Amino acid sequence: MRCVMPRQLRHEGLRPLGPMAISEGMPPVQKPGRSEQVVQTPADFMAAVVRRFGPMSYDLAASKENAKAPAWLDEQTDSLATNWGGLRGNCWLNPPFAGIGLWAEKCARTVGPAIFLLVPASVGSNWYADWVERQAEVHFLNPRLTFVGHDHAFPKDLMLCVYGLGCGSPKVWRWR
Repeated sequence: MRCVMPRQLRHEGLRPLGPMAISEGMPPVQKPGRSEQVVQTPADFMAAVVRRFGPMSYDLAASKENAKAPAWLDEQTDSLATNWGGLRGNCWLNPPFAGIGLWAEKCARTVGPAIFLLVPASVGSNWYADWVERQAEVHFLNPRLTFVGHDHAFPKDLMLCVYGLGCGSPKVWRWR
């Protein structure tokens, strides 16, 4: 069951992020290509997700080397153009962080499987207001994750947005 925000409560007047001046009250635009976009979810966190929610059947943005499920969609498959509605079982999604809005929108619009979206906890962003708030169960993660191949935890707080299992008040998940 989805928790859909009533149309009259949706944020009006929000613009997509683009090259706007900071003086307009908008955050600065990210600089694509300057940050690593392909990171692998750590095994200890995936084990905690599986213990709490059950096994993953599909990884919606992966490669053979980093997939967290027996079946996966890779760059050649173009996951955003694929119909996720027909998939069965839990779906894992740790997307490139440069275009989170597109991924969150696809999750919110998909009717079918439970989708587990791992993203930065950007609760002030337009994509959070439009595609996560009141549409997904939100778990703020504690402690921070250290992605595979990195020595230090990711510098921003992360959240796990769960679509397709209902929603409620956001909560902190002490996953370890």
